[in-house]
Amino acid sequence: MHGTSSPTPPTPPGNDPTGLQSFAVLLRRMNSQFNRISHEFAQSQGLHLTDMQALVALLDADPDEGPMTPGRLRQQLDLTSGAVTACLDRLEKAGHIRRVRAEDDRRVVHLHYEEAAKSIARDYFQPLARGTEAARAGFSPDELMVVARFLTELNGELAALRSDSPRR
Repeated sequence: MHGTSSPTPPTPPGNDPTGLQSFAVLLRRMNSQFNRISHEFAQSQGLHLTDMQALVALLDADPDEGPMTPGRLRQQLDLTSGAVTACLDRLEKAGHIRRVRAEDDRRVVHLHYEEAAKSIARDYFQPLARGTEAARAGFSPDELMVVARFLTELNGELAALRSDSPRR
């Protein structure tokens, strides 16, 4: 986001800007900025960072897998069932989500991100969207396709690392 924070320092001199070390530094910096913005939103809403992760999981849920459930959320966030329940209680109390029992099986609970809460988040993150669009505007469609392919591949590798790692 232009003008809201100091610019990201350039990659250290002498390093290959496309090398692994440079990518690691840039990805850590980007992750740190996203975490800061998410933390500020969470604080503004009286939420925990875990609550933010849950909201992102609901927002990004694969529609082909059906509505998000507490069990799927627990697996995705790697939390205990008690921690997920506490998280969902906070989100519901704050008006961000609602729990709805499935019509075909009343034991199943579906989690829905409330439209009013989505609107609050959309307004809050509008500067981030504008900053993202400003950054994207400096690249050709072909360059953006390469960036998108890289991010897709990296997300796949990160998901594979998580699924291969031993559970606690």
